Amino acid sequence: MFVTRADTVSITDKRLLKGARARETALRRAVDIASLDGLDDVSFGRLATDTGMSKAGIQTLFRSKEMLQLATIDYAREMFIDTVIRPAREAAPGAGRLRSLVEHWIEYATTPLFEGGCFRVANIARFDSKPGPIRDALLRLQQDWRDTLGRELRSAVESHEIAELDIDLAVFQIDSVLCAANTALRLGDDDVIAKVRRTVDGLLKAA
Repeated sequence: MFVTRADTVSITDKRLLKGARARETALRRAVDIASLDGLDDVSFGRLATDTGMSKAGIQTLFRSKEMLQLATIDYAREMFIDTVIRPAREAAPGAGRLRSLVEHWIEYATTPLFEGGCFRVANIARFDSKPGPIRDALLRLQQDWRDTLGRELRSAVESHEIAELDIDLAVFQIDSVLCAANTALRLGDDDVIAKVRRTVDGLLKAA
């Protein structure tokens, strides 16, 4: 039986689709493992056990543990963008969008999107003293988030919604409060959400 070019394309497409689905399954489990136990526990063997996929198959998809960990960070980043950043864009730039970002972050942390809460908070302390691609990728997550907060604060200042303020300091304060809130939520302190909102309100009013 001859295999036509159309048949070959169809077979190739099916294989690509199967590979994409396997990658999605592996990474969706990987981000939860990383949020609970840290990126060090994201391994071919652990994913094979948790997903029922073959260890060899997962290794074929990602080649090395480091590449798997980096792919896990990228996947977590995209999930964070979809859950927190994109929905907040519906709000007007400035103070309104900043509040929307905080509200969507609260939903992200309380739902939670990842089994262990905020992915970045769960991992960055484990790698802050370990130079290399993993730490660099986690630091980019942190800087991207802080840049997003800073952009909206700067817009609020420029549009005269709020008075001049030290934007870098304000960003640091907001991010620090959210990181602390994530830890409090993991320990069962739901009252911390009201404290987050009061802190942000107080910062904007003080400004």
